[in-house]
Amino acid sequence: MINFTSALYLGLHHSSRVLQPWQQLSLGVPAALAEPPGATEVAQQLAQLQGCEQGVLLPSTLHLFWDLFGMLFQQQAALFLDAETYAVVRWGVEQFRAKGGEVHIFRHHDPDALLAQIKRLSYGKRKYPVAIADGFCPACGHAAPVGEYLEIVRHFGGLLVLDDTQALGVLGEMPALHCPYGKGGGGILRWSGSSGPDIVVGSSLAKGLGVPVAVLAGSGKLIKRFKAASDTRVHGSPPSVAVIQAARHALMVNRSRGDWLRQRLAQRAAQFRNGLAAMGLNTIGGWFPVQILREIDGSEAVQAHQVLSRLGIQAVLSRPRGSNVAHLSFLITARHTAGEIDQCIDMLATVIHGSGKSANRNRKTNALTL
Repeated sequence: MINFTSALYLGLHHSSRVLQPWQQLSLGVPAALAEPPGATEVAQQLAQLQGCEQGVLLPSTLHLFWDLFGMLFQQQAALFLDAETYAVVRWGVEQFRAKGGEVHIFRHHDPDALLAQIKRLSYGKRKYPVAIADGFCPACGHAAPVGEYLEIVRHFGGLLVLDDTQALGVLGEMPALHCPYGKGGGGILRWSGSSGPDIVVGSSLAKGLGVPVAVLAGSGKLIKRFKAASDTRVHGSPPSVAVIQAARHALMVNRSRGDWLRQRLAQRAAQFRNGLAAMGLNTIGGWFPVQILREIDGSEAVQAHQVLSRLGIQAVLSRPRGSNVAHLSFLITARHTAGEIDQCIDMLATVIHGSGKSANRNRKTNALTL
């Protein structure tokens, strides 16, 4: 079975054999009393990777955004949420709303809509505007207009909050035609060239870097305030020492082999898209490793998913938020071989054309040497 359901984009697994040993998984105290060994160092390295001043580790992005929006409620903020922001962020926003906080939704990736809503608020109530978005949206295949969002909130003295879970470890600085992901893996801030004390980034390492832990990165002042206000750092367990050691290992691999893995990943994603294009199929996702078929949806997607499974191909069958129409997605990782990508395309041809061969298809995999 060839698996196209894993979001471990760089293919990092972090076997126990390659991690530094630990004497105990937990200190038995919350992070508010004592940080687990290595937590502060790893958080600082992750913050620097993303272009931020300081960071703090949390067990998950749910813990992170729950506490972040709890802190912002105390500061009399008004939230402006991109309409397609990921579910976990929205759960934190709902907690903010349940407390009586003011929440506004603006059109996906539409800076003009954000500006209009903030302007309407500024005429009446004087509140601290906070714009919220995903750094990269796999559902539409585009990065958020981070620079434009930042310019707007900066004009009003506000804050930009980004969930960079998809991009961390994948995107980086200096993207180019031959290097679409850029270098370094620092995420959307590095990729867009944005920075400043009025940006805070919450990210899980569970996708690009392969570690189930989250980091909040921003200015030193904001992170200090977050630590003082955080409820989960008082009432919940911090990340385990084992997870922190895995994050340390992920950073080490990212420094030594990350750019090579990203280049391999870009080649596999391009091979997949080119193979589908030769069959007359298109995907949502562009050069990103999440590829969603455009032409096959609804009951056809369900049937295709079942047939592919019988043929040895695991794909993702999902329904976008607010839609009842099923879509078929393929998640590419750096562990996929050129042969596996070709095999997947052949099986798709079988499903679509009822034959193991598709017409006018001429793939060239000999150039995919990584």
